[in-house]
Amino acid sequence: MTKEKTFNIVQDIFRDIFEDNDLVINSETTADDIDEWDSLNHINIVASIEKKFSVSFALGELEDLKNVGEFIKLLEKKQ
Repeated sequence: MTKEKTFNIVQDIFRDIFEDNDLVINSETTADDIDEWDSLNHINIVASIEKKFSVSFALGELEDLKNVGEFIKLLEKKQ
């Protein structure tokens, strides 16, 4: 799967979770950029991505991620 396709799927997951079809994320997007991105929605994002891509993340892998770009790099390593 290409990086662009992976990113588009992740963006669709964000749009679904935040119920905003106009939401645009980029590799620098952080929780500070989306008001509704709280700890519960963070869990929902991770769970949805794990389900969609048939991967699982260890808590330690997620702790130091700073933005969406780093998360996608980790996701690509898992695929």
